[in-house]
Amino acid sequence: MTVDVKYTTRATATGGRDGSARTEDGSFEVKLAVPKEMGGPGGPGANPEMLFASGYSACFLGAMKAVSAKGPTKVPHDATVTATVGIGPRSEGGFGITAALEISLPGVDHDAAEALVAQAHQVCPYSNATRGNVDVKLTVV
Repeated sequence: MTVDVKYTTRATATGGRDGSARTEDGSFEVKLAVPKEMGGPGGPGANPEMLFASGYSACFLGAMKAVSAKGPTKVPHDATVTATVGIGPRSEGGFGITAALEISLPGVDHDAAEALVAQAHQVCPYSNATRGNVDVKLTVV
């Protein structure tokens, strides 16, 4: 597979899951905290799963807009994508993630929404990156 890269970004993490991360240009910085459910203290701070859910939901909505620009079904201004990302031990060892996207396209016929979501799932970079590694559940609500 070849990718014609149009944009790159760099971020550096320090301290692991209980540290911080920052983009090279300083436009994004986040304190990280291990959730209580994973044996950490919880409290203020994000975790990689939150960041992945935020990125995936935004990217998938962008993919739907890109697809809809070429087809009959338009993405309404109040459309939303909610990503639920889980993490836990894999039966094969190590850790794995799960992902589920809930897509709301108010005013769009359900069948048309399903078709648009299926097309977006084929072009979204996050969907392409996870395909074959993470089962992604797509639900039009």
